Amino acid sequence: MSYIDGLVAAVPTANREKFIKHAEIAAKIFKEAGALSITECWGDDVPDGKVTSFPMAVKLKEDETVIFSWIVWPDKATRDAGMQKVMVDPRMQQDVNPMPFDGQRMVFGGFNIVLQA
Repeated sequence: MSYIDGLVAAVPTANREKFIKHAEIAAKIFKEAGALSITECWGDDVPDGKVTSFPMAVKLKEDETVIFSWIVWPDKATRDAGMQKVMVDPRMQQDVNPMPFDGQRMVFGGFNIVLQA
């Protein structure tokens, strides 16, 4: 079954177009590394929580928007090998394709699918 990498981050709202450009470049690289699909979502209805929430998880500032993204891989082995390729790809280096957000406040992880309906 497929393997999923997911992430949530806070992007300065003014950097929306920079984020999309960064994501387009990164998506091409991830696909070359074996990813089946990449989905990038710009927050629209992302409420604050009382105990926990997406905004709280990324320490959202007033001038930022939450993004939610996932990558579908054929399996974990392909993901592990693909991520190694992506991390050393020169097109992903900060001086070539800088992240238009604070990567230290990004929440991410890999997930096994347990239900797909």
